[in-house]
Amino acid sequence: MLWNALLLALREIRRNVLRSVLTTLGIVIGVAAVITMVTIGGGATAQVTQQIASLGTNLLIIRPGQRLGMGQRGIAPPFKLEDAVAIAREIPSIAAVAPSASQSATAITGNANWSTAAYGVDNRYLAVRNLTIQEGRPFSDGDLRAGRAVCILGATVRKELFGTQNPLGSNIRLGKISCQVIGLLEAKGQSTMGRDQDDIILLPLRTFQRRIAGNQEISLIQVSVREGIATEKAQADLEQLMRERRRIGPGEDDDFQVRDMKEVAQMLTGTTRILTSLLGAVAAVSLLVGGIGIMNIMLVSVTERTREIGIRLAIGALEREVLLQFLVEAVVLSSFGGVAGILLAMVASLGMSRLLEVPFILNPGIIVLAFFFSAAVGVIFGFFPARKAARLDPIEALRHE
Repeated sequence: MLWNALLLALREIRRNVLRSVLTTLGIVIGVAAVITMVTIGGGATAQVTQQIASLGTNLLIIRPGQRLGMGQRGIAPPFKLEDAVAIAREIPSIAAVAPSASQSATAITGNANWSTAAYGVDNRYLAVRNLTIQEGRPFSDGDLRAGRAVCILGATVRKELFGTQNPLGSNIRLGKISCQVIGLLEAKGQSTMGRDQDDIILLPLRTFQRRIAGNQEISLIQVSVREGIATEKAQADLEQLMRERRRIGPGEDDDFQVRDMKEVAQMLTGTTRILTSLLGAVAAVSLLVGGIGIMNIMLVSVTERTREIGIRLAIGALEREVLLQFLVEAVVLSSFGGVAGILLAMVASLGMSRLLEVPFILNPGIIVLAFFFSAAVGVIFGFFPARKAARLDPIEALRHE
């Protein structure tokens, strides 16, 4: 009986191809929209996670000043190099400590110049931030102790100053000093906040303090926590140590802040997931609109085929057989729309992923869910027209013109 109902449904669809296509258009758009939004949202979430991970593994960032909101911090004394030494010495859960200082600077070579950020660091900064030397070498112990005028360039600075030329061994001018390029960093791209991570120049910390900043201040301390140790414990130990070193009494607010990048990653990925769910829910509304379209067309079909239904009922067809015929027709229409929507979603998702430069991550679960949801729409919105057809009075149906 089910097979015969399926054949009758396919015959009726072929008889009115254009109307069937227009009927399923709402389902096609709804399924495609849901899958595309969820796929793009999943890619965005993966990209955020990847970018946070690129900042460093188990990373804690310590800054002077209280957080006031809207990205602002209160004024507080900067750190000293001794603070970083004390952290490495007194907290066993810390794998590496990377003190740094930074300042905006203009790099000049030949006729080219580029405004960038100069960082005073040591080699621990490379390990903590997961930075890789693509060409050249890191700072030597002699470079760091003597404060030699050497530097390592980010990919953006290299491109802007030297184009396609190899800058290793060349000299660039930063403010009043001339430094030799000894290394080139591997490109990392933009951060989650939109900052270009390759627009940097690294110098030995002592060189930066003596010849650019003119002071011994440390503006940032980045800490990598050992594998297997909770960052929450390391953060609590850090806060206690820094309160002691900065002589903050009981009940007084910290004049520094420790940020766990794992918490930032969870917050950002949670936000993107919420937005993805919201967009998917909005897109799912079009599925309901498509279901109403199917119900409307099926009601029209019942009216057009009233005599056919009357004949079937008069020669012995049961109500449930008529009900099944129209219900199967509605489900076939919505299922065709679901399949077409899936194909359209694949093309749209791939195109939008390339356009927005986010990873294309296919979620088989949402595809299966969208298809079965489209079929369920056919059942739900096709039931009322099918029941109306099954309950027709055969005598009245035969009289219908």
